[in-house]
Amino acid sequence: MTLQVGMLWFDDARDRSLADKLLQAARHYERKYGRRPNICYVSLHALEREAPGAQGLQLRPAPDILPHHFWLGVAE
Repeated sequence: MTLQVGMLWFDDARDRSLADKLLQAARHYERKYGRRPNICYVSLHALEREAPGAQGLQLRPAPDILPHHFWLGVAE
């Protein structure tokens, strides 16, 4: 599964878990594009700190994603 086009989401809130951030980003993506994302690339650091419940998102660590950034989309 690869992603060619997606939505970049930034969330550096310290009071929410990674799972909550991913859920909020996925909801925004679905409202904006009318389709639920199925993949999200996150920084390597994000997955080192916490193993989130992905809620249908396949999480992929990527060295080129900055901390607190999430690249979501639909991979066919």
